[in-house]
Order: sequence, then C-alpha cells, then structure tokens
Amino acid sequence: MSEGLKSIDRAELEAVDWAGLKHNYGTAEDVPDLLRRCAGPDPDDAEDAAFDLLNNLYHQGGWVCPAAAAALPFVLSLAAAPQVTPRRALLELVERLAAEAGRVEARFLDPHWSAAWERHLPEVLALLDDPEPEIRRAAADVIGACADPGEGSLPALLSRWHAESDPVTRLDLVLALGNAARHAAAGAGPDGAAALSDEAAAPSVEAAALLASLLTAPEPQLRLAALHALGDRTRAAAAAPEEARLEIALGALRDPSVELWQRTSAAECGVRGMHQWTASLFDGASPAFALGLMADHPDEEQRVGGLEQAARVLSRWRSPVDALLPGVVARLDDPAAEVRYRAAELLACLGPAAAAHADAVAALLDDSAVRATRGGEAVADAAVWALARMNDPRCLSRLTEHVAGTRPGFASAGAYYGGSANSFHHPALPALHEVLTGLPDHAEALLPAISDRLDPTEDPRNLRRFGEVLAAWGPAAEAAVPRLLVLLEDDERWPAAATALAGIGGAGRAGGEALLTRSRKGGPDAELAAWAYWRVGGDPGPAMDVLGPAATDEDRATHTALSRLADLGPHAAGYADRLRAFAAAEDHWVRTRAAHALWAVTGGDTATAVPALLEVVRKLTDGTYLPVMLPAVRHLARMGEAAAPAARLLRDLPTDDRRLYYFGGWRGFTEDEAVRTAVDELLVAASDA
Repeated sequence: MSEGLKSIDRAELEAVDWAGLKHNYGTAEDVPDLLRRCAGPDPDDAEDAAFDLLNNLYHQGGWVCPAAAAALPFVLSLAAAPQVTPRRALLELVERLAAEAGRVEARFLDPHWSAAWERHLPEVLALLDDPEPEIRRAAADVIGACADPGEGSLPALLSRWHAESDPVTRLDLVLALGNAARHAAAGAGPDGAAALSDEAAAPSVEAAALLASLLTAPEPQLRLAALHALGDRTRAAAAAPEEARLEIALGALRDPSVELWQRTSAAECGVRGMHQWTASLFDGASPAFALGLMADHPDEEQRVGGLEQAARVLSRWRSPVDALLPGVVARLDDPAAEVRYRAAELLACLGPAAAAHADAVAALLDDSAVRATRGGEAVADAAVWALARMNDPRCLSRLTEHVAGTRPGFASAGAYYGGSANSFHHPALPALHEVLTGLPDHAEALLPAISDRLDPTEDPRNLRRFGEVLAAWGPAAEAAVPRLLVLLEDDERWPAAATALAGIGGAGRAGGEALLTRSRKGGPDAELAAWAYWRVGGDPGPAMDVLGPAATDEDRATHTALSRLADLGPHAAGYADRLRAFAAAEDHWVRTRAAHALWAVTGGDTATAVPALLEVVRKLTDGTYLPVMLPAVRHLARMGEAAAPAARLLRDLPTDDRRLYYFGGWRGFTEDEAVRTAVDELLVAASDA
C-alpha cells in the first residue's frame, strides 16, 4: 500500500453505500476508486483522478450532491497527506463545494452537507499550518470562499497571520479573514461584537482592526488585499473614503508586485484579471478607475487592461464617453499591435460618438500588424470596422477587397458573447455581412463587388449572407437585380436571391414568375418564395395560401411567418382572430410578431396590439433589455397616438445613463443605439399623431 493510501481509512471507505449515492453523472460507485487513484504512486494518474473527482462531485455547480458530503472526510484526509500529489486540486474541490453550499437554494443542498462541513472544518483549519505554502493558501481560500467559515476560523486565521512570512500566502489569509470577519459580524446580530462575550468578540475585533490597519501597510498588494477583504462599499467606506480607496487600488494594480496574485489561491490571475476583479469595488458610472488604469505604463498588459476597463465602463454607461474617449484615441499610436487593435475596436463600438476621431482611425488602414490570436485579426481590420460604424467612406475600398475575397480579416459568421456586467469586453470583429448591412448609404460603391459574388458556384452560406445584406439595403440594391435573377434559376442557391429580391421590392418584379413556381413546389422555403413573390409585386393569393396556415397554426407558427403575414396587410384580415389569440402568448417573440401582424391586417387594431406590446417593453424602465424589445418598440412607434401609454412608460428612457444591452462586445453598443433610436421615434410619433 502506498503512503498516500494509508491516509484513507479503508474500513470507513467501504462502509459507505456509494452505489446508493448520486453525483453529477449518476451513481457514486466510482468515487472509492477515484479516491484510491488520487493517493496512488503515479502522479499523472493521481492528477487525472482528482480532476475526474471534481468533475463528478462539482461539475458546473448548481447543487451540492449527496456524494459530496460522504466524500468530504476522505478528500480532506488525502489533502493532508504530504505524499499525495493532487493535494491542491483536492482542496479546490472542497473550496468549490463549500462556496456552492452558500449559493444554492436549500432544495439543491444535500441535507447531510452542513453537518459534514461543521464536523470536518477543524481539518481544513489544521491545513493553515501545513509546511507547504501552496497548501496553506488553498486552505485559506477554502475558508475565504465558503458561506459558513465556522466559529473557529477567525482565531485560526489570526494565529496563522502572525506566524506567516510568505508574501503570497499573506494575501490569501487577508481575504479569508475578511470573509470570516463578515460572517462573524453577521452572526453577532445588529449589535455586532457587543452582542458577544468579551472572549468571543476578541477575534472579531482584532480582525476588524487588522484589516483597517492594512489599508496603510507598506506593501501595496496587502493594501489591495485589505480593500478586497472589506468587500462591499459600506464596510470599505467606513475604513477609508473612496478617493483613498481608489488610490490604494490603482497604486497596487500598476505596481510590479501585482504579479504576486498569480500565485494566490483565491485570485490566481495576472494583471488584467486583477484589474477586472478590482473594478467590481468601483462599480458605477464614474470613469475614475478606468482613467487611472489608462495612464501610460511600460507593461503592454497594463495598457491592454486599461482599455478593457474603459470598455467595461463604456459598455454599461453612456456618460463616461467624453472623459474616456481621449485616452482611447491616444492608444491608436501605441507601439503594441494588440493595444492599437483594441483602441480601434473600442472606437468602432462607440461608432457615431467617436466620429470626430475618424482621421486618427483612418491612419491605421495600412497597419498590417496582427494580433497574437488564433484569428490573427489585423489592426487595419479594426480600423475598417470603426470607419464603417462612423459611416466614413474611407472604409469602402478595403471592404470591397474583403467582399471580393482578396483580403482576409472579417469572419464569415457572426459570434455572440454574453453581456454580463462582470464579464470581460470581447474585442471581436463582426462578420463581414454584419459590417455591410450597416452601410446602405454606400450601396452604390459596394454593389459591384457583391454582385460579382452572386454566382451559382458560390458557397451557399456566403450567398445567403450577401442576400441578407441586399435585403437590408432594400431599393438601394436595385443594381444587383440582374445577377439575382440568374441566381434565382439555381435549384440549390435560389433562396439567397429570393431573400434579396423580397427586400429590394418592386424593382425585382421580373423574378415574379420564378418565385411563384418555387412557392408551388412546396418544401421548407415555399413560404420565402411566396412572400418574395408578393414583395416584388405579385398577387397576394399564393402568399396567403402558404403564410396564413404557417403563421396561425398553433403547433408550427414561427416568428418569420408572422412577420411575413403582417406584410400582406388587410389581405390577411381573415386571420385576425387567430392573431388576436397569439397576441396573448407567453412567448414574447410570438406575442410581438402577432400583435404587429394583427395591427397590420386589421388596418389598425391597437386595442389588443398596444397592451400586448406594452407588456413586452415594460422592463426597459428597469434597465432590462431583451432583443425582442427592439421590434416591439418599433411596432409601437408605427401605431402613433394609440401608443401613448408606451410613450408615457418610456418617456424618461432617453435620459437614463444605463446602456441597454443583452449581448456583449460591439453588439451591446449597437443594441443600445438601436433601442434608444426606436424609443425616440416612439415619443415623437405618439406626440405628433
């Protein structure tokens, strides 16, 4: 038996009914073998087993499974054994489970976990005195992350603090002290330490005094650790005013010693990770934190991080644009390609608000330096995107090359990123068709290159995207009609042509017969063909035959079919009752499309449509934005005076400083612009009608 295996009581391990317990992948009967492998002599296999154990018992969180409480004593026994290779990984598992226990609802917490945690907490505290600094840090991290540090945690942490000399471990200890002190204060009730006996209150008082004193410690990272340990603004403000806390944070983050955090257990991140984590302490519209990080610095990572924090603030608030814009523009001349790229990309996000700096962006159109990423995007590509967002014609020659395929850069498919307030800004470029869609004013210059790509030999996916661009441009894309008519004859690629012709409208009437024939053949695109036939000037009958059932069949109604049915206007009045029922749907997309279609086919039934749409946009006033809200507001704007209730609801939105967004990256900025424009149009329409 290996030395590691001796740390597990074999009889106790076999006494557990593992087959009767559950983890994330079913029965827990595999746990004993994983525990044995963690203690095995093969380091690689032991690490693999620890990873599998974490995956089985924790996976992505969301609950604390029944097997977790049963495994806890064995995991801690292994973590305490010096011969066990994956000790750090095993403590990471304990940390995640202990933290999750404080986050999940009671119904997702195994009823045996709390007792197991209380029973085995002394084993975690004992690891604070382990000979290995890495293990001491991990033990402190467990206490710092858990929702119930336990009664003995503060004395043990304070004792370790007085003995600890390792500078990295001291950072983890400070964070753990902050968590334990918060919980001790909460447990003491509204009177705080006064509610406890002198003996019980002493560690809490000592911890509070220690954290306050560390705000003026000589080591900048200890000062930053104390700032994080104090946590919320109320506690931090009691210890130091915001100006002083900002000075502490910026001084530490821009100091070379910030690299110490990479070796901590709690943070385990570099410069930019520390920027992001610390930014949460200065939430709000103030640009002060980002401005401090944007000051010049010899470290490229610091300069990248400064732009990231500028993007973080700008993506959430509108008011800091004037304060942060000069600093972003200044980075267009940075010696590092990554910094220049990010500066140009952020100016693209701001778009019209940054148009005064188009000359500085245009200077990068020949900057061929590329990012050290898998995509290898060039600085020039970000400049093209920025100029396109500014509607500046200097982007057109480069875009023509992109359309022709002679210049790499923009992706062929769009990417979507989450828009969480705490997430990093994703400096990703849009897909080529997404850039082109926003340039209807320059359709004449771009159409020749696009028309050349409308060939039956072209990849159908590319054709579909070019078709969407032309449809978005509408009548401005008329010059492409001859090529679209040729493409319409191709049995595989014709849907791209039909989409474009439907958007262009009457100028594509020569394709009517071909579209009518396509609509009669059935298949998945029959609706598209029938609708396009109507849009280019055909009879409404074929569209009615196909779109009416598709839009009003409860089992297969789609948002697209409902939108197309609305195009038919009074011709589809016979479907009003079905649309009226759909306008009460719980699915807000169905509700929005149906309400608009009802208004369109009845010639103005706002009695049903306006309340239905009002319900969709109601949470905009709370700063909540969902993509369905944009078409809902646009539909309301078309309803004029009848939409006055929506106008009253949203009348304060134009002065709201919060950005309204759902996705992250550039999409968050364009979402905010679009919905605000729609609200402005609604307010005007409701007052002018």
